[in-house]
Amino acid sequence: MALIELSTQIAAPVERVFDLARSIDAHMASTSQSGERAIAGRTSGLIEEGETVTWEAKHFGVKQRLKVKMTNVERPLVFEDEMVSGAFASMSHQHRFEEKNGVTEMTDRFEFQAPLGFLGRMAETLFLTNYMKSFLIKRNGELKEMAESDLWRNYINEEAHQGAPHNGGKPPRES
Repeated sequence: MALIELSTQIAAPVERVFDLARSIDAHMASTSQSGERAIAGRTSGLIEEGETVTWEAKHFGVKQRLKVKMTNVERPLVFEDEMVSGAFASMSHQHRFEEKNGVTEMTDRFEFQAPLGFLGRMAETLFLTNYMKSFLIKRNGELKEMAESDLWRNYINEEAHQGAPHNGGKPPRES
């Protein structure tokens, strides 16, 4: 199993960065290099815990589909998604967010396993891990640019989130 860990410093509020990172529309805009588009499940807006999205994209010249499910959302600190079906044997992606002095540190922990046993492990070592790392670095750079400029307004509505509870985005329980 391969592991990629990345940290990106973003000069924007943690809630903005958190929501941009789980915005389907921002994801599509930030992955133009592979032409990613959401084709099933949640196909726009902010993906929530328990929801799925199926991505279609072209990698290595081959059109592929990847269905992921949001397994944990604790707004604005962490969210996790896992592959339901797709080209990997397995895949999980944890996104952590921490704000210090007006700068949000976005940390990715991306674990995956290529299919095909020994051949897959060779592919992970020879090229797949570097490809996925470059893909994530490019995507994070695009999210950073969105969050630090007014581009974020195309993908999220900050007013709807001001004062929102830090409880995974779930509505408060009524007493």
